[in-house]
Amino acid sequence: MRFLLGYGSCGIASGANSVLEGLSECFFGTEFTVEKVGCNGLCFAEPIVEVICDDGESVLYGRLNKQSAVKLAESAKTGKLMQENRLSDDELRFLQGQKRIVLSGCGKVDPESLDSYIENGGYKALERALSMGSDKIIEEIKISGLRGRGGAGFPTHIKWQAAKNSQSDEKYIVCNADEGDPGAFMDRAVLEGDPHRVLEGMMISGIAIGAHMGVIYVRAEYPLAVKRLKKAIGELREKGLLGDNILNSGFSFDFNIMMGAGAFVCGEETALLASLSGNRGMPVTKPPFPAQKGFRKQPTNINNVETFANVSWIIENGGEAFASMGTEGSKGTKVFALAGRVKRGGLVEVPMGLTINDIVFGICGGIKDDAKVKAVQMGGPSGGCIPENMLDTVIDYENIARTGAIMGSGGMIVMDEKTCMVDMAKFFMDFTSKESCGKCVPCRIGTTRMLEILERIANGKGEESDIDTLVELGESIKTGALCGLGNSAPNPVLTTIKYFRNEYEAHIKEKCCPAKKCTALIRYSIVKDLCKGCSLCSRKCPVEAISGQIKSPYEIDAEKCVRCGQCIATCRFNAIKIISGEAKE
Repeated sequence: MRFLLGYGSCGIASGANSVLEGLSECFFGTEFTVEKVGCNGLCFAEPIVEVICDDGESVLYGRLNKQSAVKLAESAKTGKLMQENRLSDDELRFLQGQKRIVLSGCGKVDPESLDSYIENGGYKALERALSMGSDKIIEEIKISGLRGRGGAGFPTHIKWQAAKNSQSDEKYIVCNADEGDPGAFMDRAVLEGDPHRVLEGMMISGIAIGAHMGVIYVRAEYPLAVKRLKKAIGELREKGLLGDNILNSGFSFDFNIMMGAGAFVCGEETALLASLSGNRGMPVTKPPFPAQKGFRKQPTNINNVETFANVSWIIENGGEAFASMGTEGSKGTKVFALAGRVKRGGLVEVPMGLTINDIVFGICGGIKDDAKVKAVQMGGPSGGCIPENMLDTVIDYENIARTGAIMGSGGMIVMDEKTCMVDMAKFFMDFTSKESCGKCVPCRIGTTRMLEILERIANGKGEESDIDTLVELGESIKTGALCGLGNSAPNPVLTTIKYFRNEYEAHIKEKCCPAKKCTALIRYSIVKDLCKGCSLCSRKCPVEAISGQIKSPYEIDAEKCVRCGQCIATCRFNAIKIISGEAKE
């Protein structure tokens, strides 16, 4: 009987250390041990332990703490596993409909053990690639139809072929692990849970283009990923799978890890290369492309974490097997990070061609509190909001782009009716304006002006012409910005105007926020017939805006109230209501 403890960042943050302590104390001196693995994607149920019985049956336990972990351990000693904390059949639907390639080792292999990766088939693809040679590797990637998973969806084989064709004795492979989208955690989970899969993909890419050095550009905010990458690289060197003359093939390769400071713009490949060179991360015009002149001014192939994580599977199983999944223009699988108001948030890997509804409702169980879905934000700050009536959109690069959103790196933020779309657009525009590198005027000035207009609208001071001005500014930035991040920065605003224009008009014309979120356009009021005069709301109010007498209805001073929501969260009688705009009690 094996015990696999989810020990990624999400598991640790949820209390995996106390679960480990409980299991280890009970198992001390017994035949049982606990194996620390990465996140298996079921982030909503962390901390998680998967028990693999001697007959191969797998039982998943979630939301554990030290006490329940001790109980699980004691039940295992008796040979009869406990029923409490088992994930229900409904929760396990999360795993149905998925096809795991990138995530196949996450939650299964020990990320700090090379032997564990090899036992699960690791580095067989590298051996095969060494015997195939450059041209056959690139041909297999071409047959697979693999496109870059970092957001742009550029055909991977074209990048590789261009770097191979560039003549130089010094070439580089660069892994873009600068995952900067709010709500996105795909790359982090892969690097924490199965780092060797990424390293193997990079080494195969090195064989294909003739490179002998791989550089992983990872954000410094991912300390666990960095730790496990360093451990993996060290073990490869110890086992002779890294360095000179790997497996007596004549091929040499090594890795270097470089940590970024978390600048969003460094997700753009030329800005990333500038940062790698010790300069400020700012994009430059192309050509020359990195395949001709990249890191250290040498031919460089840049792909993101998920792209490299697909490579070993393709080489081992064949390009046709990968191409058999997905749609005509978008082959294979895609990993998505589900966050927001969805019931079961976490990591999902599905074949291209499913719909957004298939993921949100079929796999992730729908919306919390069974509320109505309003929209799904795809592509992060550079993406767009797709409304409820378009959630049957097929997931591939072209269909998502037609909605005004982008596939991006795979973030999905699910919103319900309580979300204000003006506020959502303001949030993302605030992010992109602050993260702009400032090099080009359309992005530096344009995003700032758009943010100012959005703030004015949210504060009830908008004018009817503001909506058209936002569209005009957004279109100008899309066509005039220097890099892809600037080009796509207006997307959240343009899509919310396109699909939720009525909300903008309500903020401007009626001076109200339909979702009751914009604090300048709402007020709090106590319903006298419901208030019991318990005084709890008054005691919790941080600005002393609530007053009254015990056992008599209390009142809120609208001028003092900052609409923080503490009183609503505190009231046990549902006596405090939010009133929007000109609404009356």
